Amino acid sequence: MTEPVPPAGGVPTATYRLQLTPEFGFDAAAGLTGYLAELGVSHLYLSPVLQAVPSSQHGYDVTDHTRIRAEFGGEEGLRALAARGLPLVADIVPNHMTVPVPESANARLWDVLQHGPAAASAGWFDIDWADGKVTMPVLGDGVDVSAEVVADGDVLRYHDHEFPVRPGGGGLADQFYRLAPWRTPPGYRRFFDVSSLIGLRVEDPEVFEATHEVILRLVADGVISGLRVDHPDGLADPRGYLTRLRERAPVWTVAEKILIGDERLPADWACDGTTGYDALNMVTRLFVDPAGAAPLIDLFTGRTGFPRDYDTVRYEAKKQVLAQFFGGEMDRLTRREPELRAAMVELLAAMPVYRAYVVPGEEPPAETVKVIRAAADAAAGRADPALVARAAELVLSGPAETVTRFQQTCGPVMAKGVEDTALYRWYPLACLNEVGGEPDHFGVSAAEFHEFCAGMAPYTMTTLSTHDTKRSEDVRARLAVLSELPAEWAAAVDEWSRQVSFDPKLDYFAWQNLMAAWPISTERFAEFLYKSAREAKTSISWIAPDAAYEQGVREFAARAIEVCGPSVAAFTERIDACARVNSLGQKLVQLMMPGIPDVYQGSETTDFSLVDPDNRRPVDYAYRRTLLGAGGDSWDADKLHVTASALRVRSRLDPVAPYAPIETGDPGEPGEHAIAFARGEQAVVVATRFPAGLARRGGFGAATLTLPPGRWRDVLTGAPHTGRVPFAHLLARYPVALLEKE
Repeated sequence: MTEPVPPAGGVPTATYRLQLTPEFGFDAAAGLTGYLAELGVSHLYLSPVLQAVPSSQHGYDVTDHTRIRAEFGGEEGLRALAARGLPLVADIVPNHMTVPVPESANARLWDVLQHGPAAASAGWFDIDWADGKVTMPVLGDGVDVSAEVVADGDVLRYHDHEFPVRPGGGGLADQFYRLAPWRTPPGYRRFFDVSSLIGLRVEDPEVFEATHEVILRLVADGVISGLRVDHPDGLADPRGYLTRLRERAPVWTVAEKILIGDERLPADWACDGTTGYDALNMVTRLFVDPAGAAPLIDLFTGRTGFPRDYDTVRYEAKKQVLAQFFGGEMDRLTRREPELRAAMVELLAAMPVYRAYVVPGEEPPAETVKVIRAAADAAAGRADPALVARAAELVLSGPAETVTRFQQTCGPVMAKGVEDTALYRWYPLACLNEVGGEPDHFGVSAAEFHEFCAGMAPYTMTTLSTHDTKRSEDVRARLAVLSELPAEWAAAVDEWSRQVSFDPKLDYFAWQNLMAAWPISTERFAEFLYKSAREAKTSISWIAPDAAYEQGVREFAARAIEVCGPSVAAFTERIDACARVNSLGQKLVQLMMPGIPDVYQGSETTDFSLVDPDNRRPVDYAYRRTLLGAGGDSWDADKLHVTASALRVRSRLDPVAPYAPIETGDPGEPGEHAIAFARGEQAVVVATRFPAGLARRGGFGAATLTLPPGRWRDVLTGAPHTGRVPFAHLLARYPVALLEKE
């Protein structure tokens, strides 16, 4: 096997992700560099830094590629941050820009709206100019355009929106755009179903250069040492884009690519790996007891009325979002052969992954052909088989426009149909409902986990929490315990539901997340449930609000905490000893498995956050800084100790150190409650699994672990070990061990 070649700029040993905001910019980040260096990370990983909407809390709504964001401190502030000694990894957004309000804040878009297809910036955006106009969905329901859209010199205004008047143009009908109701599909490719984010044509060399000029200059100057590429599946040619990027910026680069099941990153993508959702889901499942699957599914279906079959729920969700949100995309995809619309819809609904890797004019990879054929077989049972076959052939070897459009539509349909719909409907155990997750796959064996790790790219990113995770790692650690205690959990839910109820399709979801995020304020919990109900789209949605239902959600949240809070707190307290074991175990495994580990802001201690924006709240770094120096005897102190110890070992570990499984025991033996592996001849990792079951059997007893040859020291306790060691001795202080060779 050829040894992997690192990018020219080298690779981190570990990264730390910060969410920059107008309130927390480069100066604030600079104040953390000493703490983060002491924690043990090698690189600081920043959310997007180019100019975005001034009030943006995330930065993915870029307005100007020529400037570093002023609210953060501008380029001067970024350079000063880099000078503090921690190399920087930047999150870049090649797929889209924002359609701001007012629209004049995006100069490139303004140029296109004013001058149409002949504009200097016309090549920037993926616009449908079929009839010479681009549809802009900004109008409220029942708007009288003639009364509410007013002329103001060379600008047309509608509330806070503003649009340019074309040279020589008069009224609204004379423009290169049409204003349409807000539910109307826009006349441009967008990010998922978000009409306020307009797709870029970064495959055009001129657009690539203009949108990357600042980032490439900062890479060349050594200010930026690594890149994270947002949503490459949205691009017309992700392979070509990554190749061009690597040529111009030969630094460590990871792509936000969601992989499903056994899917692997294409070998011809010029990047070092993914942003880690594949690793996250494998680590989560490692701590979920598969024995809990049947009783938890029984409990879920009995309480919600949803079917046992997740595939059915996923299919129905994808069909719903295709009908509600992606009409415009389907129009463009089937414009040449409109009779294929139903077949294309079914083919998209049947696709199991976010993208089919077909490059127009090239022979598609065998795995891609297999995926498309399997989807076509499924679709043929729901649409005309001959038309489905024709659609599949077009997707594999048809005109470039069709091949590319289909691939660019796969991701949004998966994201909105699965991530943002099905995963809010089918949730027997919500820790499995993560980005890229498969909630019907309960648990993985140690052998399956070892096999996954053996196939990992050495420089890919690994993570447990991100700015996009639906539940933080410690929320998932608590939920995983339920897989070991389904009867006790069912009794608790029954007690709470007798006292407070609202909507069967939401209540059970609410109880899981209330318990796992406890303690939580009524406001945070209500906002989470409100968003979740809209995502599920069973009673309300973002495009079909219902004031009475929404008020009911908020009242349920308040009553659940007021009436059942003490009982929820007591249940959480009972399981937290086990949740702590899961929390420390998954953290150590993620930090020491193959790949470059990322620590999301604040997750070096316990963090019980829910979906964004809850997981982007400010972090109390003063507390963490004090705890790092003082230590203590708490879950927070233990997690920080495990994190810092592992990061320091990683700084001394060869990133391509081989991964070697260590036998812990056969199923049915005490050792099955542990996972162990070595990294080369330098480090050994041991973590406890299924702690509730381990406690029921009375602990590890006399079970032992045989260490690799040599003398080893547990960096967590300082204890020396060699040869055959009883688990009970090795894991006496912590439920995990991290051994370094002396």
